Amino acid sequence: NASRKQVQKSSRKQVQKTHGTTVFLSFPRQTSASEKMTTGDDEPQWRKVHSVTGVIPRSRHGHRAAAIRELIIVFGGGNEGIAEELHVYNTVSKQWFLPAVRGDIPPGCAAHGFVCEGTRILVFGGMVEFGKYTNNLYELQASRWLWKKLKPRAPRNDLPPCPRIGHSFTLVGNKCYLFGGLANDSEDTNGNTPRYLGDFYELELQSGSGVRGWNVPDTKGGGPSARESHTSVAYTGHGSPKLYIFGGMQGVRLDDLWQLDLDTMVWSTPHTRGSTPLPRSLHTASTIGNKMYVFGGWIPVPETDKPNDLGAEWICTNSLSVLNLDAMIWQNLDPEQRDDIQSQLQSQEPQSDDLYACRPKARAGHCAAIVGSRLYIWSGRDGYRKRTNTNYQVCCKDLWYLETVRPATPDAVLLIKSTLSMLHMAWRPLAAADCYILQIQLVHPPSAPTSDQPASQPGDPAGTDRQEEKSEDAADDEAPQPQSEGISKKEEKAIAQDVSAQQETPLKAENGSTQIETQAEGERSAGKEAEGDYDTERSASGQEMLATEVSSTTQQQPEKQDGTVENPADLYTHTDQALQNPEEAVWFDVGVFKTLFSEVTHYFLPPDSDQATAAVSSRPTNTKEPLLQRKLPSHQDYADREKRDLAPGQTYRFRVAGINCFGQGDFSPISEFKTCQPGFPGAPSSVKISKANDSVHITWEAPSSPSGRILEYSMYMAVKKSRSSSSERPGQMAFIRIYRGTKASCTFSSTQLDNAHIDCSASNRPAVVFRIAAKNEQGYGPATQIRWIQDPNKLRTSASRTDSGAKANQDAADSSS
Repeated sequence: NASRKQVQKSSRKQVQKTHGTTVFLSFPRQTSASEKMTTGDDEPQWRKVHSVTGVIPRSRHGHRAAAIRELIIVFGGGNEGIAEELHVYNTVSKQWFLPAVRGDIPPGCAAHGFVCEGTRILVFGGMVEFGKYTNNLYELQASRWLWKKLKPRAPRNDLPPCPRIGHSFTLVGNKCYLFGGLANDSEDTNGNTPRYLGDFYELELQSGSGVRGWNVPDTKGGGPSARESHTSVAYTGHGSPKLYIFGGMQGVRLDDLWQLDLDTMVWSTPHTRGSTPLPRSLHTASTIGNKMYVFGGWIPVPETDKPNDLGAEWICTNSLSVLNLDAMIWQNLDPEQRDDIQSQLQSQEPQSDDLYACRPKARAGHCAAIVGSRLYIWSGRDGYRKRTNTNYQVCCKDLWYLETVRPATPDAVLLIKSTLSMLHMAWRPLAAADCYILQIQLVHPPSAPTSDQPASQPGDPAGTDRQEEKSEDAADDEAPQPQSEGISKKEEKAIAQDVSAQQETPLKAENGSTQIETQAEGERSAGKEAEGDYDTERSASGQEMLATEVSSTTQQQPEKQDGTVENPADLYTHTDQALQNPEEAVWFDVGVFKTLFSEVTHYFLPPDSDQATAAVSSRPTNTKEPLLQRKLPSHQDYADREKRDLAPGQTYRFRVAGINCFGQGDFSPISEFKTCQPGFPGAPSSVKISKANDSVHITWEAPSSPSGRILEYSMYMAVKKSRSSSSERPGQMAFIRIYRGTKASCTFSSTQLDNAHIDCSASNRPAVVFRIAAKNEQGYGPATQIRWIQDPNKLRTSASRTDSGAKANQDAADSSS
């Protein structure tokens, strides 16, 4: 219609300087009130990724991508032949790398199915060479970069899916849904007799690894026509889970939307409002929250551009449309641009990238992946353009992401190291943050020594004054009390290098149930957090050595003269309860950082010591200031501000928030830490855990000890609570002492882990918790908490075996080749 033909280029761009890095911000075009959705949110913004490093894959089309935490895994596609390598992009470090894959490595393929469930990826079908399609199914265990060819059971009353390309393959719960595609019915290996497919299959997955078999569901309501190069997304809103099929190709491009209710298995065509996107194929559709974002693809040439020099009926587009899956309202955020259309139709020569572009160029056959609230797209075919003197298509090389909301709420700030006048803080990355603001709050002034309890005389957290005949693993032994979880020494180094120097490759311990990762150049585990939960190194014998997630605190405990248990509230790691209300007290800015760490030695007072006019501290966390008027905070905000140094023995609270082009997100939960007092030993560091045969070996580095040598160490492990302790405060962990001695290492039987408490409080990363502290002549110093990350799949398997015994599942198919 006329509105689609009259497109205007009204996007604007702005260049800002932030911490020495040029940031390109694109701002939304003006839309009519009737075209806007009634959410009140800012429109999504495209951002181009600059300064990418590592082994950058060659540009291509027909590839697929999936996200595991902060990593984007790209496989297949091609241009000058089909690509066989598996590429991984780290969205935090902006680095590409090639993991060392092993196992049943599949051949390269294009236009295949690609889904991710946890840390495993399934690949189905695709084109392995011209005219040759496949129906093989492969599984990649990204926690070990291990490929495995699967052999799912055939349907009971039908044939398994035939070889195909251009199909959709969508994960919902523990099932994958396969629809459509294109088959080649030619008997000549060099021929191509295409046949559009409209079949629908269901593939049931096994927990952790493997699949059961194919099934042909009994659906009602007709269903979409046969097609290929369409998209399929899953959405579970307020009702039953649903599958949405949009667009595709069946001789002509399609623009129909189909919905499948997965509870009733009824197909329907939902009634939508707003501007329906043009018919298209080879586009991408991705869901973030309750919205489906449709980008790019092949669309019809507008009537006003027919005929044209190329005689083209179809062109690529860079339009962006979004469908609210609750309200069923389409919104055309970035319509087709007239300049882009004419550029495609008038020239087939490659064009150089526009460094100041505020939106991706038109493309088809690209890949898309969701990381947090960001939609990433990479490469794809650049319209009709071909390379000079070759028959190869020109493919885009650029990487973009779509910013859709403010950053999420971060996890609590972590402590790496504490000294007399410095707290080395770190925080985990947010997928949608460009920088971070760190704030500090004083809890109370340092306590003055008293005659009977000097402030510089912390006691033995393990109860050193108890009778020696008490068992060292007695359940009423008291563990050191760290205040907040932190990270290991190697992880500290990785953060200090802005997560750009090294990646890690994961390997599974043969004899253990934990997920262990081995550090190697240029590789990163897909089962790992952006900054990692732990770092490892391999010993000379080849045994995996694990330095786990570690925390330190300088909060000292009063001397214990008997075996009584401390206040249960002291076992809490995040201290939101304190002597003053954190919300009523003043928060001061430490600074704004593009890194994920800060060695905090001072903080900034408000301008002119006027707390009411603080430029950043008093800024609301969710301002609705118009996007064009917003300014990202920078170091210049603190140029003329007075500093205040950290004091010894002082307790401080910390919180952090992410910032992007939409503004500042919510602050993290509050963490509380204390600078060291003179004389006491520091916290043990560089903790490494190895598991071999039937024993667990833990080592650590001795901390500094200003007042003489280290007299002893105490190591504790969190254990399952007995029924008699069920009335204790929720979240409280019970500990037993597993080591007390002078050596900076200990070994215990792996059978002791059977009684270990599995802590799932930290972002659902299950872990065994240890605590360790050192003692010198002054007493025990700050404790270090270690979270030994466990493999959730093996934990689920172990729990399932416990519940069901040794009963075998007769429906499980042989999933090995």
